[in-house]
Amino acid sequence: MLLYQFFSRRQMLRTTACGFGSLALADMLHAASNPDARIPGPPPKAKRVIFLFMAGGPSQQDLFDPKEFIRKKHGQKIDSPLRKEVTQIGTEKFLALAEAAPVKPRGKSGMMISDLLPGLASVADDICLLRGMNADNPQHASATNQFHTGVFTEVRPSMGAWISYGLGTENKNLPSFVSIHAPGVRTYGSGFLPADHQGTPLTVPLDTRTLPIENLKNASVNDDIQRKRLDLTRRQNQRLIDDLHGDRNMEGMIQNMELAFRMQTTTPQLVDLSKESKETLDLYGIGDKDADKHGRACLLARKLSESGVRFVQVTMDGWDHHGDIRGNLPRLCKQTDQPIAGLLKDLKRRGLLDDTLVLWSGEFGRTPWSQDLSGTAPIHTHGREHQPESFCAWMAGGGVKGGMTFGETDHMGYRVVNGKVHIHDLHATMLHLLGIDHTCLTWRHLGRDFRLTDVHGSVVNEILT
Repeated sequence: MLLYQFFSRRQMLRTTACGFGSLALADMLHAASNPDARIPGPPPKAKRVIFLFMAGGPSQQDLFDPKEFIRKKHGQKIDSPLRKEVTQIGTEKFLALAEAAPVKPRGKSGMMISDLLPGLASVADDICLLRGMNADNPQHASATNQFHTGVFTEVRPSMGAWISYGLGTENKNLPSFVSIHAPGVRTYGSGFLPADHQGTPLTVPLDTRTLPIENLKNASVNDDIQRKRLDLTRRQNQRLIDDLHGDRNMEGMIQNMELAFRMQTTTPQLVDLSKESKETLDLYGIGDKDADKHGRACLLARKLSESGVRFVQVTMDGWDHHGDIRGNLPRLCKQTDQPIAGLLKDLKRRGLLDDTLVLWSGEFGRTPWSQDLSGTAPIHTHGREHQPESFCAWMAGGGVKGGMTFGETDHMGYRVVNGKVHIHDLHATMLHLLGIDHTCLTWRHLGRDFRLTDVHGSVVNEILT
């Protein structure tokens, strides 16, 4: 139960004999809305999360889970356990499609990783590979919504918003949740939670004309004028709240405006990479024609996490390979592999990996059989269809076992036969590592308690240290 459910903001102001003009009060109210001490759970092993979202659905068979049966049948028609909608179409030619590049054992653990990911292969013993991931929807929008919010279509809080609500921020001058190159507002929205838990969308500046955060730049002559304008706006908003006898969205807006004012002095230093050493820039691939964009995003994610942001999401899109996967997949791997491996290495050398949970995943995977959009193209130009029945994700740091492979699919790589991890289980495990019992992180809305895992989810204890 939150503090302001016992008494109104107006009553708090009367009790403290202070007005909204005080920044100290705003900070106090923000701290009071953090339910950190009221949500039971295990001792936390992670303080923060960096979520690397591969939008579009990376192919698990090409990267982590090759199948000898498919390799031997490459280019031949195969009998497949088909989804109903595919059966009804009746126009697909189900030809086995072998992996695009060799997938070999890596590190002391022997984890299977593609030649296309040499950077990730070099840190294989630091990651926990989940080869039995499972979701429920084969459509991008619905699957992305489920991965981020736990449901397909309803407007619900995103997992970053839930974590912000549960833990708050470690830095009052920064948001608790930042989404870099967000794929859509639902992926960082706060839903029915207070508005101050919504993620802050950020674009990595590649030149001086790109604003990292829209409308954040101070357009006033000086900070004093900006402060007076903000105080006037806050007084008007508070008058409206009083007339409405309380409005959580407006109260969240007031807190967000205060945060934005404080961010005007802290954000420019964070997004400025000019003071980073050449060794650090090279580690992330910054300056490389392929890896530069994502290298900057991953370095910024490290800087934000190190500065106290609880949940940082970095979206790397382009993984929807319905055609020419053998031409397109190597290109995407060149763009992402070095930045991601550099992030893990940088976190580890700074002593941050132990209490930072890194999660890598797409919204689903791709089929072991090929897809030919033209109907006449040769097999080496085919792609793969969507597959939520099984796919791969990995986690690192923050209390998970490094060098571990968990989960197994059938001989075709279609269904999970051992170690299934549903999206709800992944969310429950992530919250567990942050010290939160997922069944207790709730918000009452429309007459019932809601949570990120809805009425599902079990912690995957096998992968925990």
